Amino acid sequence: MQTIPILMYHQIDVPPPKGSPMRGLVVAPRTFWWHMATLWLLGYRGLSMTELEPYLRGELQGKVFGITFDDGYENNLRCALPILKRFGFSSTCYVVAGAVGQQNSWDAAQGIAQVPLMDAAQLQCWVDGGQEVGSHTLTHAKLNTLTAQQQQHEISESKRVLEAMVEQAHGVRHFCYPYGLYDATSVGAVQAAAYATATTTVRGRVALGTSLRAPLRPLELPRVLVSRSTTFVHLLLKCFTRYEDRRTKATPRSQ
Repeated sequence: MQTIPILMYHQIDVPPPKGSPMRGLVVAPRTFWWHMATLWLLGYRGLSMTELEPYLRGELQGKVFGITFDDGYENNLRCALPILKRFGFSSTCYVVAGAVGQQNSWDAAQGIAQVPLMDAAQLQCWVDGGQEVGSHTLTHAKLNTLTAQQQQHEISESKRVLEAMVEQAHGVRHFCYPYGLYDATSVGAVQAAAYATATTTVRGRVALGTSLRAPLRPLELPRVLVSRSTTFVHLLLKCFTRYEDRRTKATPRSQ
């Protein structure tokens, strides 16, 4: 069975001091460089969700993996983009549409450091640099706590806002559930808004050629968690063995 890892990053920057909340989600630029270099040396190509689509559908085959960034941090542009361009890789950054040019305010209550998010001009630089913008809702909402109408607004309006803000040839076609929290209503709203894929925080690689008992769910794709402490050897285990698949937990969505 063929598998495709979709890597999940957040920030690429100098990690905050030891003891800082969620420090593990800040990957040092040098570590990120080694991640990309290792996979490149093995003949793999890092792709955005749009470029990954034909591989997920089984229309193309090859040594590929997906690269995603959650939230839209300015340090993705400053630190990750030069490395991605160095290796000829593309990626998808899931942006909180209502927080463009602001900070990660949804993290403030947990004491997580407030850092800049890309503004509209920076998002355009990201796209012009060969990368892609996807949606992460309007407000980084916990979707499974909202009414159906509220979910529909968060999901469809974020798409409209981003498409009006950023010139991207194919529009905004990819979505990511904040916190990995969603339910059947969320999936329905994502489908109604005409997104092609949606990613979760369920850990694991995407399995292709699955049986009818477990068909590919393009709106509930698992990802490979990458943290500050992920060495290049650790990354290889996550991408090319069942290491990450064994850590798959029951989907966090509510039925």
